[in-house]
Amino acid sequence: MKRQIYIPQLPLAVYREVAAHLRQVPGVSVVLLPQTASEFDYRQSQVGGLEIENGTGTAGAQQQVERILNHYADRFGTWQAIASMP
Repeated sequence: MKRQIYIPQLPLAVYREVAAHLRQVPGVSVVLLPQTASEFDYRQSQVGGLEIENGTGTAGAQQQVERILNHYADRFGTWQAIASMP
């Protein structure tokens, strides 16, 4: 299962922290997506989002991913899906 998500104003350091936590889940790979905005805006994140893939597809791994994402959502806002998922 692959998905792309973002929080519009999440700082770069927090994206890196989330990615590091997610990579600790067996079978999960994470890529930081580049920012696609045409103009720089200090109020927006320097990252376009996360692409998360659960290669094992196990329910346990998916539950752990959701717990990690919910932890950050509680502190920084709701994760949103990126519409242009290939």
